[in-house]
Amino acid sequence: MTVRRCDIAILGGGLAGGLVALALARHRPDLSLLLVEQDERLGGNHIWSFFGSDVGQPGRDLLAPAVAAAWKGYDVRFPAHARTLSTSYYAMTSDRFDAALRAALPADAVLTGARVLAASSRNATLADGTRIEARAVIDARGIRNMGHLTGGWQKFLGQRLKLSDPHGVVRPLIMDATVEQLDGYRFIYVLPFAEDEVFVEDTYYSDSATIDGEVLSVRIADYVRRQGWTVERVVAEEQGVLPVVSGGDFDAFWRSTGKEIARAGTRAGLFHAVTSYSVPDAVRFALALARRADCGGEELARYTEEYARTHWKKGLFLRQLTAMLYGAAAPVDRYKVLERFYRLDEKLIERFYAGRTTAFDKIRVLSGKPPVPITRALGVLTGLGEKPQPLSLAGNRTK
Repeated sequence: MTVRRCDIAILGGGLAGGLVALALARHRPDLSLLLVEQDERLGGNHIWSFFGSDVGQPGRDLLAPAVAAAWKGYDVRFPAHARTLSTSYYAMTSDRFDAALRAALPADAVLTGARVLAASSRNATLADGTRIEARAVIDARGIRNMGHLTGGWQKFLGQRLKLSDPHGVVRPLIMDATVEQLDGYRFIYVLPFAEDEVFVEDTYYSDSATIDGEVLSVRIADYVRRQGWTVERVVAEEQGVLPVVSGGDFDAFWRSTGKEIARAGTRAGLFHAVTSYSVPDAVRFALALARRADCGGEELARYTEEYARTHWKKGLFLRQLTAMLYGAAAPVDRYKVLERFYRLDEKLIERFYAGRTTAFDKIRVLSGKPPVPITRALGVLTGLGEKPQPLSLAGNRTK
């Protein structure tokens, strides 16, 4: 039996686990690390984006090696409202993320193509029989057992397209909700990576987790044609289904994600309840964890539970907004909630995405005439309305 020993083992080389590794490599180079990923590439197949206001300078420094593009401002479009906002916007790619991690870590600190069979606070066993022994193990293998949470789904199919001519898009269009509203709240997301290369994503806030890739590909092609663009080739494609959380039992969720082991990322519930957005939380957690790197596995497990529990409590208002979106608005009218939101102050919008909504922000978001039936809104806020559905992938499938 092969035994690998290190100070800290990180299980999962996606966004959360990778950022923990980058933070430790930068701030605690004295520690020996082992980053374990079941796929051959770190970071999977993703484009992650974030606003410049989401993280402070230490966070931007941590993310910088993975950034593939940056823009000064972004656009949104709705049937009755369009707006350009000045907040800077950044996009990271899996390719750059993988390269950044391999550049920051010693070659023997990265173990890919390795599936974890079992893990505890100080050791892990891999499918090939390798045993990992560490002072502390951090589980960042992604969310699972979502049945203890309630809400809906954000699902998407995105294509990076090489065009025959310049597209003319000067900044990201993060929500184009002027498209036909299907399967809940639908919008198109556009990132201009080069003058003749663009990323187009068809996104839905849906009650179902089912993705029909062929149908969404056709819808993307239709959108592209309506912009007057001609596609030379599809450079890359990604799809995903993310939870949009309105409530649930945190204690049961935490128990279901592991025993006495430190957790990170979505496995710890560290994501935005409305947007499923995880970059800001992943950055903050990675930097916070780097300051606790001398802890043993059991102590680190207690710390991450306390951290995640605090995040859950702070997210109550965001979960209420999700409940409003799914419980008070008819699917075809969900866009009206976001259309009204994007009429608010730009700084409020920045704080919302960063997960730092203030008490005044909450009043401002809920004040005025709501874009949903008032009786249904009150039912959601008082808990007397229709009960939200548990988040379960049972019966859903990807085509």
